[in-house]
Amino acid sequence: MITPEARELASTVSLATNVNVQDEQDSYIPAKYSGYVPFGNFNTVKDVLKSRMFYPMFITGLSGNGKTLMVQETCARLKREYVRANVTIETDEDDLIGGFRLLNGETVWHDGPVITAMKRGAVLLLDEIDLASNKIMCLQPILEGSSIYIKKIGKWVHPTDGFTVIATANTKGQGSDDGRFIGTNVLNEAFLERFPITLEQSYPATKMEEKILTNEFAKSDKSEPELVSNLVRWADVIRKTFSEGGCDEIISTRRLVHIVNAYNIFENKMQAIQLTVNRFDDETKESFLDLFTKIDAGADIEELTADETEENTEEFDV
Repeated sequence: MITPEARELASTVSLATNVNVQDEQDSYIPAKYSGYVPFGNFNTVKDVLKSRMFYPMFITGLSGNGKTLMVQETCARLKREYVRANVTIETDEDDLIGGFRLLNGETVWHDGPVITAMKRGAVLLLDEIDLASNKIMCLQPILEGSSIYIKKIGKWVHPTDGFTVIATANTKGQGSDDGRFIGTNVLNEAFLERFPITLEQSYPATKMEEKILTNEFAKSDKSEPELVSNLVRWADVIRKTFSEGGCDEIISTRRLVHIVNAYNIFENKMQAIQLTVNRFDDETKESFLDLFTKIDAGADIEELTADETEENTEEFDV
C-alpha cells in the first residue's frame, strides 16, 4: 500500500494501478561551496542562468578544472534549483526521463532527473555527457526547449519557466584520440548542434589557483603561503610540459586541493604530494616528486623514507 504521505505527493495517471509519485525533496537549491573562487567561464554561466532563458550550454575542458562545481556554485549563488544527472554508457531513457518502479507492491511511475528539472524550472546538468551512447537521443526535443510526450504514461510534460540544460564533458563530443579519456564517445552531430554555445574551461590562472588553495587551507585554520606558491608553480610547469608533449600526465586543480587536504591530515608536504601522485606510473610519479624538490628548496624525497620509519616505530596507547 502507498502511504498517505506519498499519496499527497502523487498525481494519478491513466492506468488505475500506476501512481506518479513526485520527489519529496522541497528544494533543489545547492549549498554554497565554502571558499569558492570564481574563475574561467563563471560569469558567462551566471549571466545565462540569471536571464532564466532556455539556453543550453556545453562546457568542455580537462579533468579536475571545476566545470561541475562552477555550475553548482552559480546555481547556489543565484538560488536556482539544480538537478544533476551523471551520464554513463548505460544511461538511457528510463534513467533520464523516468520509468516504472515497484513501491509497496504497486507499480509506480517515477520521474527521472530531466522531467524533474523541467517541471521545477530548474537547471539540468548532464555531467560527463561524452560518456553517453545514442540512447540519449531521447533528449532531442528537450534540447529544443519543446514539450515532451511520455508515451509510457500518456502524458505531455511542458518545461516550466527557467528550465535550461548544461552539459559538461572532457572532450567536445568527438571522442578522445590520445587515450586520456577512455570511454568517451563521438556524439551525434544533430545532438551537439542543439547547444548554442560551447564554453572551453581551462585551469585557473596562477593567482586564482593560489587563492583557491589558500581558501582550502583556511578551512583547517592554516596559512601556508609558501607551500601554496610552490604547489601552483609546480603544477604550472607540469601543465606547460604536458601541453608541449613532454609528459603524458597532468596535475589538475582538483589534485592540488587533494594535496592540501592530505597535508592538513599528515602535516608533511612530501608525504601529502607522494600519496596524491601515487595514482601515476612510477616514472611519472618520481619525475613529479623530483620536480617539486627543485621548486621547493626545503623539500627532500629522503624525508619520505625517514617519516615511514618513524611512523612504523611509533607507540600507540591502547
